[in-house]
Amino acid sequence: MTVIDSGLWDPRPGWLNTASYGLPPRPAWEALQAVLHDWQVGATSWEPWDESTTRARASFARLVGAEVADVFVGSTVSAAVAPIAAGLPDGSRVLVDDVEFTSNVYPWMVHADRGVEVVAAGTDKFVEAIQPGIDLVAVSAVQSATGTVLDLAAVVAACKEIDALLVIDASQALGWLPLTVAGVDALIAHTYKWLMSPRGATLGYLSPRLQERCRPLQAGWYAGRNVGGSYYGPQMELAPDARRFDQSPAWFSFVGAAPALELIEQIGVETIHAHNLALANEFRAGIGLPPGDSAIVSASIPGAEEAFAAAGVRAAVRGGNLRASFHVYSTQADVQLALEALKGLVKT
Repeated sequence: MTVIDSGLWDPRPGWLNTASYGLPPRPAWEALQAVLHDWQVGATSWEPWDESTTRARASFARLVGAEVADVFVGSTVSAAVAPIAAGLPDGSRVLVDDVEFTSNVYPWMVHADRGVEVVAAGTDKFVEAIQPGIDLVAVSAVQSATGTVLDLAAVVAACKEIDALLVIDASQALGWLPLTVAGVDALIAHTYKWLMSPRGATLGYLSPRLQERCRPLQAGWYAGRNVGGSYYGPQMELAPDARRFDQSPAWFSFVGAAPALELIEQIGVETIHAHNLALANEFRAGIGLPPGDSAIVSASIPGAEEAFAAAGVRAAVRGGNLRASFHVYSTQADVQLALEALKGLVKT
């Protein structure tokens, strides 16, 4: 198993719930504490805090192989998707997975009054459902409920065949699963899960063709070509690139996000991927499942929630199944603690 410096984190044993929220690495935690102190006493203006937004934007671009000019910042996935949904022509058809997290479903469905139709397909039939008549495909790179990893290459090819737009929610993938924006029109990720940042910092890629189709409905001062000159009055000159889709950032969230994303770059997503899968597959073997390709393990184990609670293991239940998730700070000791808690509940 790949050795990663666990001294960068301070988890209590048994944290197997990164799919709900990630734990901050020490550089992110310390940066956040420093700015909170500065805020408390009024030690500085906000501009130094905002430098973290620039750093996080650049780090995200490098992680997904995008140009910085095509990256925007925001607060939530649903808010980031909203301008794309508003830009769809009346009568468009949108395909989603039938277990898709609703942040990538509701923004499309609220346009039903103008004929936008959302249709769903099961995960195992999803690629086959990308057929003529579908105008946009909205799907997660890794499903929150099940941990299923999308065959992104197959989805990209199918969308290209019918010239459908492709919007990827990478919130459950980016940080452990290698991803690029090749063939994708939008790739959006909230950073508070596998990117181990405070909630409130979302980053996204918009392809040039999608930027042309969308109106920056949430434009404010931060979307101006000259941010410092966009505070007052009716003279509007927006940024010419994806930055015109920026929402004014939650400064402290990005202060925590920048060092966390940069640490992921330093360790390497491939390294984290190997680490996470090794632990997830050790856990899968211990509960009688074959090896998988996801850092999220979903299994039906009656009584598991209570057993985990008694043993101090923190995981989640989604769709009636136990959901355990393994990340860079997870250890073999965490796996063994979880398996010990489940003794008598599983047959191997």
